[in-house]
Amino acid sequence: MPAATEPTISVTLAEIARIAGVGRAAVSNWRRRYEDFPSPVGGTDISPQFELGQVEEWLRSRDKLKDRSTSLEWLWPRFEALGDRDTTGVAIAAVAGRASPDGAADTFQLTGISPRSTASAAQRRAVEHAVRLAATEGGPETFGFLLDRWLKTHVRQISATPAPLAELMADLATAAGARPRTVLDPACGTGVLLQVAAERWGTTRRPVRLWGQDIDPVPAALARARLSMSVPISRATARISGGDTLRADAWPDERVDLVLCNPPYNERDWGHEELTTDPRWAYGHPPRTESELAWVQHALARLNEGGVAVLLVPPAVASRRAGRRIRAALLRDGALRAVIALPPGAAPPHGVALQLWLLSKPGRSGTGSGSGDGRVLLVDTAPAGAEQESGKATIDWESLRGTVRAAVQGLDRPSSEEVPGSKTVPVIDLLDELVDLTPARHVPRFTAGLRLRRSWTKFGSILRELQDLTAVLSRIEPSPDGAEPQTTTVEELVRAGALEIREGRNPGPGLVRRGETPPDGVPLLTVADTLRSGTRAGWVVSSDIDRARGELTVTVPEEVVVIGGARGSDAWVDTEAPTVLGAHVYALRANPDLLDPWFLAGCLRSPANGRQAGSHASTTSRVNVRRLRVLRLPLTEQRVYAEPFRRLAEFERALGAADEVGRELARGLSDALVAGGLPRG
Repeated sequence: MPAATEPTISVTLAEIARIAGVGRAAVSNWRRRYEDFPSPVGGTDISPQFELGQVEEWLRSRDKLKDRSTSLEWLWPRFEALGDRDTTGVAIAAVAGRASPDGAADTFQLTGISPRSTASAAQRRAVEHAVRLAATEGGPETFGFLLDRWLKTHVRQISATPAPLAELMADLATAAGARPRTVLDPACGTGVLLQVAAERWGTTRRPVRLWGQDIDPVPAALARARLSMSVPISRATARISGGDTLRADAWPDERVDLVLCNPPYNERDWGHEELTTDPRWAYGHPPRTESELAWVQHALARLNEGGVAVLLVPPAVASRRAGRRIRAALLRDGALRAVIALPPGAAPPHGVALQLWLLSKPGRSGTGSGSGDGRVLLVDTAPAGAEQESGKATIDWESLRGTVRAAVQGLDRPSSEEVPGSKTVPVIDLLDELVDLTPARHVPRFTAGLRLRRSWTKFGSILRELQDLTAVLSRIEPSPDGAEPQTTTVEELVRAGALEIREGRNPGPGLVRRGETPPDGVPLLTVADTLRSGTRAGWVVSSDIDRARGELTVTVPEEVVVIGGARGSDAWVDTEAPTVLGAHVYALRANPDLLDPWFLAGCLRSPANGRQAGSHASTTSRVNVRRLRVLRLPLTEQRVYAEPFRRLAEFERALGAADEVGRELARGLSDALVAGGLPRG
């Protein structure tokens, strides 16, 4: 079909930046500098959309494509234009079907989404384009790129197991003695765990058999596609099915050597009533609120004798009162061998310290492999695996994997207690009224000591940063002549065209989400937020911002954010844009030819400036942002001021961090002293 007859495929500024291999600010500058830059074909003033073909022609004519931009970047908008999540996912699975060595004639039928479904013309065009590109870029690379972008786009709906965590789960199984020839993932999602299992244990001389099932048929189709693209058929064979595993198990008669699973959490409608007499509940009928214990028992029921299972579960499963009888039964039977607490950020939900449960199928003697001494291993890696950088948790996966392997390899030896953060506990000591298996409750000394050491390290780093900043800022002194500098106001700068001001507004009902901001979320900033401690009022889904049609105020990089609240004003350069601004929060966009944003922010955040611009027309004083004053200086002199203003902002941030970590140290030291700790020497 001629390209001219194809429907319009639009891209945002962020997508243009990704395609061109530059930052979004560079694309915004191109729009201002070049009159021939393509005009928007849709979207909003905040998030305009441009026709893909026009953008490609303009970028090539202006030689704006960087070396790191790839042909694959041009591919994703064609798939995103297909519409909803499932339609796009089916097309991506079809790409694998066509580009894999065993490509099928009609891959849309092979996905198993619906036997009666037929591909739309847009789907077929996108798939054909991807297959042609795969001939040069490589089939696995093309499919992997599309799958990765699909997962990032729909991160709130599809929760994939991170690759490092999948490797850790395989390590855990290996350390427990697993050498499987058959592997099952009863909640396989897009197949990450099955892929790791095939790569870890499948060989041409000893191929591994894989079974997978997922309640959502689109991820199940993508799991099948992932395995067909990544694992040679000589090393592994896979059978993947869609469907509800707990209610309608696709493989009820299969028994496997290993189960790897990241099941759904906190489900109420998992089949509690209709599955009351199910034979899988050998350790007790799971309460309605304990869906995770249903998955645990399903995994055990599908294992061969001596088989191993590794499941990722939320921490509450180890301590909730409703599940204590099942936990006790698992302990008595020797089925539960280890509980490993992970650091926050290991997997979604990233703010929760999830746990890995290591289980084994008890033999005829009634005890699980390696559990005959009636002990269970508890490992607390939560304080050992995470560092806090810029408010986000980062994980040293190599260190984490080493700790877990060392602890589990010594599962049956008393020396396992020598691994920091781990302890083997007699089952009898855990069979109290609560049956609380939370590792931190049983290995507190390591946790407290390591937290103190990390806090002291972080505190020392902050102090060194403050010393460096002090050396620079201490040289600043007031002007000796005391002359009044020439200033202008924000209002005058707006009139002169040097500045654009936009006022924030509170998002409408249903737009604001709570909790940690995901990759596809834009943080919301309100006057009530405490910026220095990194708190936020919530976040808004980026797609909802596009649909809001100008009802929200969203920042772009290098804009100055100003708070004009009742308790004074504040201003800073938004280096982490986009940000949704609430009421009484303003975005100031400086003309780069006339104003330096760091200079502007430094002038506006002066406390004296805020006092002079205060409005006292009512009982509540607010800062009139338009009355804030700015030094009247040429751009070259502004840049001289910009660097100390930037250092001053860093100084305030470091002071806030020092206060936070200092208070954390004080609390930790108090606990250490109460526990009998004293200074050495």
